[in-house]
Amino acid sequence: MLTLDRVYLAGRVLKDVVKKTDLIYAPAIAPDCEVYLKTENLQRTGSFKVRGSYFKMSAMTDKEKEKGVVACSAGNHAQGVALAAKSFGIKATIFLPATAPLSKIESTRQYGAQIELVDGVYDDAYLAALKFRDNTDALFVHPFDDEDVIAGQATVALELIEQLPDMDAVIVPIGGGGLMSGIAYTIKTIKPSCKVYGVQAVGAASMMYSINENTCKSLSCVRTFADGTAVKKPSELTYDMCKKYVDEIITVSEDEIAASILSLIETHKLVAEGAGALSVAAVKFGKLSLKGKKVCAIISGGNIDVNILSRVINRGLLTSGRLTNLTIELVDKPGQLKNVSAIIADMGANVISVHYTPGGANMDINGCFLNISMETRNHEHLAEIRAALTSEGFKLCG
Repeated sequence: MLTLDRVYLAGRVLKDVVKKTDLIYAPAIAPDCEVYLKTENLQRTGSFKVRGSYFKMSAMTDKEKEKGVVACSAGNHAQGVALAAKSFGIKATIFLPATAPLSKIESTRQYGAQIELVDGVYDDAYLAALKFRDNTDALFVHPFDDEDVIAGQATVALELIEQLPDMDAVIVPIGGGGLMSGIAYTIKTIKPSCKVYGVQAVGAASMMYSINENTCKSLSCVRTFADGTAVKKPSELTYDMCKKYVDEIITVSEDEIAASILSLIETHKLVAEGAGALSVAAVKFGKLSLKGKKVCAIISGGNIDVNILSRVINRGLLTSGRLTNLTIELVDKPGQLKNVSAIIADMGANVISVHYTPGGANMDINGCFLNISMETRNHEHLAEIRAALTSEGFKLCG
């Protein structure tokens, strides 16, 4: 059973190994509560995972070290294991789902680990890693179903209690539940009055599903770009700990995650991956009752694939009303585009593209559609533009 003594031991072991990540005040995230960001995205390897991996390996015997370690991961745990193994001079073999971002795969390789890619998601890589363990006697370093790994992750809570002793709530992303279990256990043991909330992507809510069904259950599939939390099934250990110590688990959508990544980049110059932004999304979009509370949101990782970052930013702009498309039904005659553009310009928006489409079979012969993409301030600004166009007699579609 996890104990507070074990968590404090992990804190001592990791003191000169991991960064004590900053706690940043973030007033722009939500106006009705006092929000702070625990920046584990700035941790070594770009996520909290190195904490648990290093502490687990610190207890290995010389005989165990000779046989090496094996792990499976969607990416961040892989880097944590690889760095820890390199620090101890241990051979590491890492099994990753083939869908893991290339940036995470290459970063893991650069730490010196042997990489094995497996078709499917995390759970498929897990089975392959277990088979390797059975064949080689390598020590399996589980990303969440291990009390020493959880104790290492729990050191985030020790730092947080020191940095923000009067916090009312902490919000934590959940994949398999290792970070959540460690933080929830530590917070509730030391400061039981503090609320502990978990957040999952709506397409990968295995822990919430299990808690609601009152048994540890598996999803048939997971779908989210928050790949660090794309876990079909939590472990019995993390399920039991979350059931006992977590006050509530909620979900956020892909659009809400993308908008939160954009918000962190713009307002705090922080880059978070999808999984890392789950907690921010929960606060930003009012998923929890936090009015007047002092809240910490854990940004668990920052290893986002640059190949999808532009798509995430674009989705974030759309979700926050910063980028929008309007379709206007017009009579095809001179001056129409000029009049529409003048209204949009007077309202302070910026047109970035225009596309003309001839009218369909059910329209007048001289009818057409004008598709306009433009930059706006927010949803309220867009509503004002739509109202101005309508008041001038223009017919908006949709």
